[in-house]
Amino acid sequence: MKQKENLSFDFDFLEKLVVGIGEVSQITDIPTRQIRYWEEKQIIESLPEKEGKNRKYDYKNIKKMLLIKELLDEGYTLDSASEKIKKRMELIEKTLDKLNKKGSC
Repeated sequence: MKQKENLSFDFDFLEKLVVGIGEVSQITDIPTRQIRYWEEKQIIESLPEKEGKNRKYDYKNIKKMLLIKELLDEGYTLDSASEKIKKRMELIEKTLDKLNKKGSC
């Protein structure tokens, strides 16, 4: 008898996921200077520095970067993409909260 696999979302993993700016740039194909510019404009934010000067980003900010890149590629301005992302991220967070509450029941 085959045991049913647990396919629930791994929220603990996503909360612990932290990636340096160089790795983010490689993964997303977004230049580090552009990532820094978006941070200066307060569209994304790096995690507080614990050691060294390297910027580190969590899943939420990496997701924002990917969404912004997608919108820029579609012709949006950075400001309009940023505004759209705010609304989209709020929806994503509400949905993840609901899923997380269901999974903990």
